[in-house]
Amino acid sequence: MAAPNAPLFDSAGKKAKDLTLEETVFGAELKPHIVHETVRAEMNADRRGTRAAKSRGLVSGGRSKPWRQKGTGRARAGTTRAPHWTGGGVAFPPSPRDFEVKVNRKTRRSALRGVLSEHAANGTLAVLDGSTFSAPSTRDAVALLAKWGKELPAVVVTSDEENVAKSFRNIDRVVVTTPGQLEVAALVWARSVLLTQEALELVEAKAAKDDSKTKAESS
Repeated sequence: MAAPNAPLFDSAGKKAKDLTLEETVFGAELKPHIVHETVRAEMNADRRGTRAAKSRGLVSGGRSKPWRQKGTGRARAGTTRAPHWTGGGVAFPPSPRDFEVKVNRKTRRSALRGVLSEHAANGTLAVLDGSTFSAPSTRDAVALLAKWGKELPAVVVTSDEENVAKSFRNIDRVVVTTPGQLEVAALVWARSVLLTQEALELVEAKAAKDDSKTKAESS
């Protein structure tokens, strides 16, 4: 099987060459159940979990019986805080909760490799030479995407290249992110992925099977 590769573009959308990608990262097997687990965990992590309502013990008032037990002709009532009273508490109210789903690091990396490999195999992944953006230019960014000819939505992954980020961030249905914030859910949502050369190395290190690259960089 041929090694995975991706086209390298400049700011004008001109293809310079084909880059050979790391096979362990961009040539991995896609495992749908692992991708589903990871996406579910990422989406749950974004939920604030602050929805709440007051029970009958939390609403104000109702400390004494609204009327005496017998002789009024009305149904007996012990408090105005009962759920069937206007202004009363809620029966079985929702309370703040944590929606976190635990997914271990190996599973997350496997899902990331699988989705990146799928984009590489489908030809919807490309690399951008970020140094060719000497200044922010949304016009150049739009022209580049049009020349590439891939479907939107797209995810653009950039490192510290501010000119690239500013060029793409105002385009409709284009999300700009960094390697550290790149999520599997975003890659599943995207129809095309564009990485800068600097970001490519960081993404490869993030999706690697072990921490060898990360340890080597830190040392």
